[in-house]
Amino acid sequence: MRTSPWQRAEFTLTAERDHPAPYAGVAVWAEFTHDSGATLRRPAFWDGGRTWRIRFASPLAGGRWRWRTAADVDDPGLVGRTGELTVADEPAGGNPFRVHGFWRMSPGGRSLVHADGTPALLVGDTAWGLPWRATEEQVRVYAADRAGKGFNAALLMSVQPDMDARGPRDRTADEGFDVAFEDLPDGHLDDLVPAYFQHLDRLLAVLDEHGVVPVLQPVFHGFGWKGLRAAGPVVPPAEYARYCRYLVARYGADPVVYLVGADGGGHEPGIEAGGREIEEWDAYGQPCGIHYRPHSRADAHQAAPWLDFQWCQTGHRGEHVPERVADMWRNEPVRAVANGEPTYEHSGRRGKGEGWWQGHEAWSNLCAGGTMGVVYGAGSLWQWVLRPGEPGHEPFFVAEGAGWREALDFEGSRYVGLVSRILAGLPTTDMAPSWDLTLAPRGLLVPGRLYVSYGEHGGDLRVAPWAGEAIPLPYRVVDPRTGEITGSGVRENHQAPVPDPGGAPRVYLCHAGWAESERHAPRS
Repeated sequence: MRTSPWQRAEFTLTAERDHPAPYAGVAVWAEFTHDSGATLRRPAFWDGGRTWRIRFASPLAGGRWRWRTAADVDDPGLVGRTGELTVADEPAGGNPFRVHGFWRMSPGGRSLVHADGTPALLVGDTAWGLPWRATEEQVRVYAADRAGKGFNAALLMSVQPDMDARGPRDRTADEGFDVAFEDLPDGHLDDLVPAYFQHLDRLLAVLDEHGVVPVLQPVFHGFGWKGLRAAGPVVPPAEYARYCRYLVARYGADPVVYLVGADGGGHEPGIEAGGREIEEWDAYGQPCGIHYRPHSRADAHQAAPWLDFQWCQTGHRGEHVPERVADMWRNEPVRAVANGEPTYEHSGRRGKGEGWWQGHEAWSNLCAGGTMGVVYGAGSLWQWVLRPGEPGHEPFFVAEGAGWREALDFEGSRYVGLVSRILAGLPTTDMAPSWDLTLAPRGLLVPGRLYVSYGEHGGDLRVAPWAGEAIPLPYRVVDPRTGEITGSGVRENHQAPVPDPGGAPRVYLCHAGWAESERHAPRS
């Protein structure tokens, strides 16, 4: 078999006999050895009947990988199977993850980079209910819209988590949803439904085509979908960990982020077990972290080796509270942080978190220290409400007169998506909050290379006399509502301000890599 770097290859194994508990009772894996001596281990996943599959992506260009399987059962169809994989010398192209590799944490642990070191910023949308509610056709509409606006990630509950949720097993019917585990209503994850994950494969493939990374949450710990007893806190840790391993096996050979805990306090029983399992079986070092409920310290397992990031949730009442992110930045050991769930746009009432509120929120949180990225959410979209007025949803979270499709067009998503476009190509790796070098409320600094500042009302960006050469001379001023460059040039000296007439939101970018020709570039 031939493949390209960072391109998923799949191998199928067929057991020679039936096993009474193929998901819960059988573990299969493969060891991959490269000509260079590099080795990787990938777990296999059960896919129904006697079928197991192994998915693998080469992090190396060129050469050949040889693989051999092992298992904890004596079955010749699963144990000792071998094969070879030849890798092209160059990436096949496509989205950035196939060219630059999967995301991992930066050297300083504060931001994302691709495997080859290219800087990255997560710009995520909150589509929690997509995996068990959406059709493939719907996801094509969704992915095209979000990628077109600049989003590169989608936060997803991998399963419908509410133990007391009831409805037809039909993605097109009111209150309907698909089922991933038949025994989840009893608080267990033993009876897996392969057809559910085969459908999820197709949905995530659509996201991948558009460069949108799934942020996979195993089983929610807080509100869940409808607030009907989320199973996350009661699933036994061993079952939670086993399911985390399954997600690594099934989806870990493509770009992914693991959100091992969500909407809880971070110390629920399965979180540590799941985080350890992901670290043990993830061969690519893809990011793994925790997403918290609003009323929490957001620092659980801060020193755990499996933990890469912490995400706060600032509530759903429409307040801007970037100090939550700033406070998390100070926690040690260092972990990347972000506000993973601001107020959903139009959640519960028209006007809440509306329009530019979302853009101001994103830039404020980013500059407060949320340098892993920014996240957006819309009422009715996160639950994947099928149509306006679909019954059975908590009114506080539904956008009046909107289903998922209508919510896709809410104005605020445009402004959050633009964050990725405005910062594209800049050396954002491990940028850090800087509060003392300019007369501005919010700023981020990579000394001598990059300074980013957000001003709610614009105006001249005044530079402190003691800034020295930390802030580069070439600059651009951008309207964060449109992405338009409103001014550019090169400051005459290190104390000179970045000029702007004021009266509107502005993002100030000072980057050492911009050419001297910026000195007299006209304003657009």
